[in-house]
Amino acid sequence: MDPWRQDGVHDECGVFGVFGRGEDVARTTYFGLFALQHRGQESAGIAVADDATVRVHKEMGLVTQVFDERRLKRFRPCHIAIGHTRYSTMGSAVVRNAQPILLTAPAGQIAVAHNGNLVNTQALRDKMTNEGTQFDTTNDSEVIARILAECWTGSIEDAIRTMMGRVSGAYSLVVLTKDRLIAVRDPHGIRPLSLGRIGPSAYAVASETCALNVTGAQFVRDIEPGEMVTIDDKGVVESQVVPTARHATCIFEFIYFARPDSRIFDRTLHQARRRMGQELAREHPAPGAQIVMPIPDSAIPAALGYAEAARLPYSEGVVKNRYIQRTFIQPDQRMRELGAKLKYTPLRDVLDGRRVVMVDDSIVRGNTTGKLVRMLFEAGAKEVHVRISSPPVKYPCYYGIDMADQDELVAHRHSVEDIRRMIGATSLGYLSLERVVRGIGMHKNSFCRACFDGKYPIDIPEHVRISKMMLEDVCEPSPEGGDPIDDLPALPA
Repeated sequence: MDPWRQDGVHDECGVFGVFGRGEDVARTTYFGLFALQHRGQESAGIAVADDATVRVHKEMGLVTQVFDERRLKRFRPCHIAIGHTRYSTMGSAVVRNAQPILLTAPAGQIAVAHNGNLVNTQALRDKMTNEGTQFDTTNDSEVIARILAECWTGSIEDAIRTMMGRVSGAYSLVVLTKDRLIAVRDPHGIRPLSLGRIGPSAYAVASETCALNVTGAQFVRDIEPGEMVTIDDKGVVESQVVPTARHATCIFEFIYFARPDSRIFDRTLHQARRRMGQELAREHPAPGAQIVMPIPDSAIPAALGYAEAARLPYSEGVVKNRYIQRTFIQPDQRMRELGAKLKYTPLRDVLDGRRVVMVDDSIVRGNTTGKLVRMLFEAGAKEVHVRISSPPVKYPCYYGIDMADQDELVAHRHSVEDIRRMIGATSLGYLSLERVVRGIGMHKNSFCRACFDGKYPIDIPEHVRISKMMLEDVCEPSPEGGDPIDDLPALPA
């Protein structure tokens, strides 16, 4: 785990793909991944195809650290590309687990990038191992890639249909062969995936619409749960492979994960979060408060909405250092203890002598929130009323978000009043689930909300509840980081 990010809800992964002859698809994918960087900062990779071969480059680090002008130029000429930026939700943060995964199948080379998390990985992997399959990584994405590679003897679309009939869990995929790009979404639609168009004949797919905007693609539509979209020289072919199950898009995409300029269900995240803030002010007013301030950046829209509904001044109360999270120099114990002070600097002239409403998007373990509250009091705040634009997080996520084990979730073990005392706030209020979905403007059954109510749309096997590192003992350990994977021959299926 990143030493600066030991509390809170952690990011997941982002995927991007583009098909277009005459387009600089590697560069387009680079900028698409750059727009999706908030979804994962551990590793990045791009695979490209040129009608004959598939090549990949991936390594640990941010998109801008993994790719430069020289690297992108070496990807030319090609007309298909997929990319991935990763935060590990299964398997450790080492280069062997970076994506896209490149394999050689009986019918050719295939590359796969995956956002989400399977819940039947162990059963599938055990069966395939017993049948002679050898695995090279410790993540669930390789299970998907190897099923596709082993089943792809004729039509890649038939192989994808077979794979979708075997796997269970959350998956938004981009799949690349030498002549086509394929996008796939699981039957519940847990992770987002969108289709865009670039000019008259090029297409892009992305985890979020913000990546389409950056690359000049015009949003076409969301890819539907259970759907497969194939893009090649003949155009776009859409196929509903698996009937749509109960729609269960992750509600945390609306609360925290997706960028505020992205759209899901034809709703901008900024407006949805702003309405959540307005609902929060109505549900949990703070009598006597003088200013409303956000914890940047994700809580800014909710704080704006709270200030509007409460008719209070909105102000920045802390300044965020946006670069500290990705230092490659490990902090010592004293630096870890400083924690929030290294990441946030309070604005004393704003806070001194004031009764403050501090708006944030969630409390997970509670450690960071307590440090922030103490920081505001040390900067002179008379009162600190903490307002959270989501319900208490009581249950872990098994569908592609790393938010701690259940015993580590403070709301699972303590009441709201207990948490208020622990973090030292003057008052504490969480937005109820009913008001979250009211702010979004949709029925709660459109979402996976299991982290709040424990109602998982896909059954979770007991062994999956234990650890995201459950596959680590099947491979020899490798050093953290490691050499980049750079245009190596594809692994055999």
